[in-house]
Amino acid sequence: MRHYSIHNIIFNSHHCTTLNPKKIPPLFPFPFSHKLKLFTTTTTTSDSESEPNSFVVSYLINTIGFPRETALKASKRLRFNSPEKPNSVFTFFKNHGFSDSNIRNIFIKEPWLLSSDTHNLILPKFQFFLSKGASPSDISRLLSVSPRILQSSLENRIIPLFEFYKRFLKSDKATICYMIRYSIPLSYNLTMVNMKLMIDYGVCDSSIARLLLTRPTILGSNDFINTLEEVKGLGFDPLTTTFGIALVAKKSLSKTLWDDKVAVFKKWGWSDEDVVRAFRVQPFLMLASIDKINLVMSFWVNQLGWNSLALTKRPQMFCISLERRIIPRALVLQYLQMKGLWRKNASLVTPFSLSEKLFLSKFVVGFKDESDYLLKLYEEKMNLAYTKEKNTDMKITK
Repeated sequence: MRHYSIHNIIFNSHHCTTLNPKKIPPLFPFPFSHKLKLFTTTTTTSDSESEPNSFVVSYLINTIGFPRETALKASKRLRFNSPEKPNSVFTFFKNHGFSDSNIRNIFIKEPWLLSSDTHNLILPKFQFFLSKGASPSDISRLLSVSPRILQSSLENRIIPLFEFYKRFLKSDKATICYMIRYSIPLSYNLTMVNMKLMIDYGVCDSSIARLLLTRPTILGSNDFINTLEEVKGLGFDPLTTTFGIALVAKKSLSKTLWDDKVAVFKKWGWSDEDVVRAFRVQPFLMLASIDKINLVMSFWVNQLGWNSLALTKRPQMFCISLERRIIPRALVLQYLQMKGLWRKNASLVTPFSLSEKLFLSKFVVGFKDESDYLLKLYEEKMNLAYTKEKNTDMKITK
């Protein structure tokens, strides 16, 4: 089973490079842009004079770059008759490393900020994130995606939420990065409800963390409690990591698709009980596509002539590469069987779980008289698999 490192998943992902110190701009990197000049007069344009709150409308359009309809809508909630207040808010963001485009996007999403008290309402939140290791560019990215954070209470919402997610992500930096990457909503949302349900069910923190990092949308789904009950009813222990994987499988598949996959296994000789037992051993089993299940079964049964029930003992076989692992190794084993060099009562599936080095040592090099042929057979199939993958990748990139 592949183990996930929180640090690796967050900091190596191309989706989230926000904490790379080489890419962090200085705190006050930009002079005022000539493209976005601040108002220095209360004169309004003739186009806006006929509109209500004409100064506000004119300021939003000509200074910030609001679309006209957006400016008209926002003007109904803003009250200023001179540029001093909105200019000061703009300057505050500019002095904290925000680009013109970031400021524009933030104000378009949350126009109320133009009338906000930056010293008492916004600055403490900036200071909190800075104290947690966020850089100015991190804060800029976070607020560009989720500027509504600034409307939330620091003490009653932001800090408790931050500490809640940190429980699973383990570090301040990882939590900051996660908030930027997934735009965590600060309202009491389904994700938090479902995470608390998992805690109540006794699901281990590492399983919850894995879901947060790899399948966050599942945590925001409805009827989560029913899935928890179903997975628990299938015999999974909430304290094990496989419980979280089983949750992913059950929430990722519709009942129809689940039943279709069960039907495919039964077509190849498995019973309903075989499917459940195999799923308990390897929950990723049910995430394999129907095509992959059929390909593995067809090769195993039709080409090798082996019993499909052997695969119930190691359902991981449906999660590994057919071309790069199953076929090359199976042909080596089939040859050894044909030559009477491999015990008939030996496990058919165990050799597929070995590392390549150990497999070659035991089943290729270990048979000195046959090793040259076996190695040639193995390498031919491996080279064919890599060539096939390379050609597939080239087709995809074209």
